[in-house]
Amino acid sequence: MQNTYSQKLLLFSTLLLLLGQLAAQTALPMTLDQCIQYGLDHHPNIKVARLAVTDAEWRIKENTATGLPQASASVGYTGFLQRGGLPSSALSFGPSGPITVPQLVKDNFSTEQTDGLFALLGGLFQSDPNSKVFFTPVHNVSGNISVNQLIFNNSYLVAKKAARYYRDYVNVQLDVAKFAVTNAVRDAYLPGLLLAENVKILDKNIGNLEKILAETQAINKAGFAEQLDVDRLELSVSTLRSERGNLVRQREIVVNALKMAMGMPIGNAIDPTDDVNQLLAADAAAVDLTTAPNFMNRPEYLQLLKGRELSVLQVDLYRKPFAPTVAGFIQYQPGLQGGFGQKGGDNFNKWYFIPSALAGVSVSVPLYDSGLNKSKKERAIIAVQTIEAQKEMLENAFTLELDAARKQYLNAQERVANQQKNLALAQRIYDTTQKKYKAGVGSSFEITQAESGLYNAQQALIQAQYDLLSAKTTIKKSGL
Repeated sequence: MQNTYSQKLLLFSTLLLLLGQLAAQTALPMTLDQCIQYGLDHHPNIKVARLAVTDAEWRIKENTATGLPQASASVGYTGFLQRGGLPSSALSFGPSGPITVPQLVKDNFSTEQTDGLFALLGGLFQSDPNSKVFFTPVHNVSGNISVNQLIFNNSYLVAKKAARYYRDYVNVQLDVAKFAVTNAVRDAYLPGLLLAENVKILDKNIGNLEKILAETQAINKAGFAEQLDVDRLELSVSTLRSERGNLVRQREIVVNALKMAMGMPIGNAIDPTDDVNQLLAADAAAVDLTTAPNFMNRPEYLQLLKGRELSVLQVDLYRKPFAPTVAGFIQYQPGLQGGFGQKGGDNFNKWYFIPSALAGVSVSVPLYDSGLNKSKKERAIIAVQTIEAQKEMLENAFTLELDAARKQYLNAQERVANQQKNLALAQRIYDTTQKKYKAGVGSSFEITQAESGLYNAQQALIQAQYDLLSAKTTIKKSGL
C-alpha cells in the first residue's frame, strides 16, 4: 500500500511539472493594437522621452529660481600668529604720552567679556614685545548673512522663455518616440502574422498530400500503382514539411523582432492573432488616396519647428548686447574681536561684539567685447536659416513618401485582386488533377506539379497582401 501511495504521489508531481512547463510555453495571443499599446507603455525609448519631459519641468523651475532671492550665510575665524605693530615712540604726541589701542577701544566700542572663548584660543597666540602698539586684535570671529536679488537681466528673461520652449520641444520628442514605436511595431507585426497564415496553408497542403500518399501506398501494395508515384508524392510531402519547418523558424525570428520593437523581453512568448482578411478589409475602408499631406500631423515636422523656435531665441538673446544687469543685495555681518593691545593689558582678555550691515544695488553694462556678441548672433541666424532649409527638404520628403505609398498601395491592391484569381485557378487545376489521379487517368507527376503551382499561387497572394498592408502603414505614417 505504501508503494502504491508513493507511485501516486510521483505521478501527481510529474503531472504538475508537465502542466507548469506547458503553461510556461503557452504563447500569449496579442492583436496589433495590443502590441502597439504594450510598446507605448514599456519601450525604453518612450521611458527616456518621458524622463526628458520631467527633466524639462524641473529645468523651468531651476531657471525661475535663478532670478528669485538667494540667501546665504557664512562664518569664519582668524587669529594672528604674529601681529605687526609700531614702536610706542612713533605714536608719542607730547606730554600725554603714547596712545594705546586698548584706550581707543574703551573710548569707541562697547565691551563684552568672553573669557571662556579666550581661554580656549588665547593661549595659542603670543603677543609681540611690549614696546610696540598694535592696531589689530589677535582673534576675529566674523559672520555674514546676505540676500541677493536679480532685478533685471536680459539673459535671464530669454532663458526662462527658452526653458518653456524646451519643454514643448521634449513633449514633441515624446510624440516622435511614440510615433516611431507605433510604426516599428506595426512593421514587425505584419510579417509574423503572414508567416503564420503561410504555415496554416502549408499544413492544409501537407494534409491533402498525405491523404493522397496514403491512398497511393495502398494502391501500390495492391499492385495498381507504380513505386515511382509513391516516391514522387513522398518527395513532395517531405519538401513541404521541410519548408514548413523553415517557415516556423523564420516566424520565431520575426516574432522576436516584434518583441524587440515592443520593448518586451525576448524570453516572453506571444502569438500575433489578428486576421489578415479583417486587416485588409479595415485598411481598404480607411485609406485616403486624395487628401494633401498635412505636415503638422507629423511629429518629426513639429520637432523641427520647435527646434527653430529655440534657435530664434538665441538670435533674440544676442540682439541686445548692451542690456544691463541690475541686482540688489543686503548683507548683515556680525563679528567678535578679542586680543586688543599687548598681552597682559586690560583689554587683551576681552571680546567685543562689532556688527555691521549694508545694502546696495549694482548695475553692470557691457561696453565692448571685440565682436564676440556679433559673432554669436550671426551664428544663431545661420542656425535658423539651416533649419528653414531642412524644413523645406522635410516637406518634400514627406510629399514624396506619401505619393509613393499611394502608388504602391494601388499596385498592391491590383496584385491582390489578380493573385486571388490566380489562386482560384490554381486551386481548380489542383482539384481537377486530384480527381483525375483518383480516377486512374492522371499521374503523380501531374499531382506534384499542380500542388507546386497551388503553393506558388498561395505564396504570391500572401506577398501581395503584405505589400498592400505595408503600403497602408506607410500612408498612415503621413499623418492623414
